[in-house]
Amino acid sequence: MGTDALIQKLEQFIQLTEEDKRLLRNAVRDVRVFDRREDIIHEGDRPENVHLVMKGWAARYKSLPNGDQPILAFLIPGDLCDVHVALLDEMDHSLKALSPCRIALLPRDAIQTMLKQSERLTRALWWATLLDEAILREWLVTTGHRPANQRLGHLICEMLLRMRAVGLSKDDSFELPLTQDELGDVMGISSVHTNRMIQELRGEGLITTEGKRMVVNDLDRLMEFAEFDPNYLHQVNKRARLARVNAS
Repeated sequence: MGTDALIQKLEQFIQLTEEDKRLLRNAVRDVRVFDRREDIIHEGDRPENVHLVMKGWAARYKSLPNGDQPILAFLIPGDLCDVHVALLDEMDHSLKALSPCRIALLPRDAIQTMLKQSERLTRALWWATLLDEAILREWLVTTGHRPANQRLGHLICEMLLRMRAVGLSKDDSFELPLTQDELGDVMGISSVHTNRMIQELRGEGLITTEGKRMVVNDLDRLMEFAEFDPNYLHQVNKRARLARVNAS
């Protein structure tokens, strides 16, 4: 099912009932396919649907007067791109596919109905929104206060853990369908500098690249090197948190 990655992601926070899962699955009314670099939605649009990434990678971005399109977030399977449009009138950023994508459409009215029917889903989607904000805060800190080699290591750690959380990693590796320009953009460095940093991490034995696959050779070492604390991803002590939230 197209919502399985979303369900797996939300269950990091709270155990969903079968009825909750049914509501999520039934909210999907259409699925569309987007090519790499194709816009999914534009800033200023008033979308009638919330977009769920089912397959591939997408990005939030802003368009600047000089033509630049800085990336604000990477979106992977299980990520709801714009759940806030159920409350806001228009998009304040754009979405584009970074690889061929399958995107599920959940109408605004279906989202609103779902939230009225399930307090657990309301809490879970609110948690997912707060998680997006936590990731953005960490990106801001990383870009402003970490050297380039740590920025790259930090991003690789984050994406490995995010992909693992939705069952899309294998043996500490994951598909990374991005160009060096796109990687450099989120780290605030050039593609040439990005290439140097990749070579540095390879030289240290921390990573290996196999085509578009990123392999982390020693996650503990990479986390130490990048000063990566996974707390902001809220995946720590999952069992204890689930017990606490489910009991409330």
